[in-house]
Parts: sequence; structure tokens; C-alpha cells
Amino acid sequence: MKLDHVVYFTEKSPEEVVAEQREEGKHAVVGGRHESWGTHNALMYVNNAYVEWLSVERPELASSVDHPLTRLLLNDIKDGEGWGTLCLSVEDIEAFNEEIENKGFKTSGVLTAQRRTRTGELKKWKMLFVEQPVSNELPYPFFIEWEEDQQTRYAKLHEEGALSAKNESVSVKECVLFVEDPLRDTAEWAILLSQKVGDHYDIELENVKLRFVQQEGGKDRLGDVVFSSE
Repeated sequence: MKLDHVVYFTEKSPEEVVAEQREEGKHAVVGGRHESWGTHNALMYVNNAYVEWLSVERPELASSVDHPLTRLLLNDIKDGEGWGTLCLSVEDIEAFNEEIENKGFKTSGVLTAQRRTRTGELKKWKMLFVEQPVSNELPYPFFIEWEEDQQTRYAKLHEEGALSAKNESVSVKECVLFVEDPLRDTAEWAILLSQKVGDHYDIELENVKLRFVQQEGGKDRLGDVVFSSE
């Protein structure tokens, strides 16, 4: 199990995000449109994961679909832009769904998803969400299994120019989650992910550390993403 990507909720269009990031010397690209959800995104790929800037393209459609990530976006963006949640990749998402359901978690079931790129290519994947109402409580991570293996995907990203040589020297080191009760949330995530809890309210995955930090008031959310350069 690895970090796949982190999600930042924004009101900007993908083109605006790309322009803003390039002004800061960062290489981001327009991702494409989620035609069934009314959303679109910009992406910045790094060595071990990527950042997704997610925004609403078609408000009427977005507000009418029953999709967990879209619901979270619509709820949180009312309070302004910011980090929303994170996605973990698993190798056999159907087996993983069965595993966590056996632990007592209710899920969305495995969902099929796709995104239309600017060139018209259709990228496909499977997703899985833990069922929970949108609230101030910390959303569980969601899970993904790509149609193509990572080696093929990254080779295409190089060919498309989406993953630059400079970005390959950058990795996501930590995802910092700001929560009211680190002990409770770390324990719940450890059960969900079948992982051990570290000494400082953290969980060490294959390619990233998840760190839970106490806060008072506000929504419990992904609060910071720490990058490192080789």
C-alpha cells in the first residue's frame, strides 16, 4: 500500500493552477475532465506520488451526483481552498474491499472511474471509499487501482511531458493530518490500513509517513504535505 496522490480543493480552473505553479517554478499540467462528476483537475507529478488540484467545472452536475470525493469538495470549498484528503493505491482493490468490510467498515463498493485528457485520451481506474457522512471529522483516505501498472503509467508521463526531470528529484515525505484526537484517529486508520502506529501518532507506509497532529477547533483534515528533494 502506497500513497498515490494528495488532493487540494480549489476554485481555480486547471489552466489557472498550471499558470500559477509555473510562475513559482513548478511543473504542473492540466489533467482533464471527470465528465460524470462535473469536476476537472490540474496535476503535478513527483517521484513517488502526485498532487491533484480539484475544482468544480459544472456545478449543477457536481451537486447532483452521488460521489464521495465530489461531496467532500462541495462541502469544504465553501470555507475556502485547502488540502482535502489523500488517496492510497492498492494492488487488488476487490480483495482489499472484502478485507476492510470484514473488519466492519462499510464501503462504496468498487467504483469504476475515468478522466478525459486534453488530447482526448481516456484514463481509467477503480476507486473505493469508506462510507462516512461529510462532517468536521477526518475523512478516511480513499483507494485506487489503476488500469495500467506503474511502470507503464510513468513511461507515458515522461513521453507526455507531465513528469519532468526536476520533479523526479522531489518526493512527498509526509502527509500531516490536523485532528482533534490523534490517538483515536491514528488507531482507526491503523486498523483500516493494517499498519502499526509509531511512537508519535504516525503511520509509516511504503513511500510516505502519515502524521497526526492535534488541533483545537475547525475541521479535521489533511493540513500539510511535506516534500523532500534528493
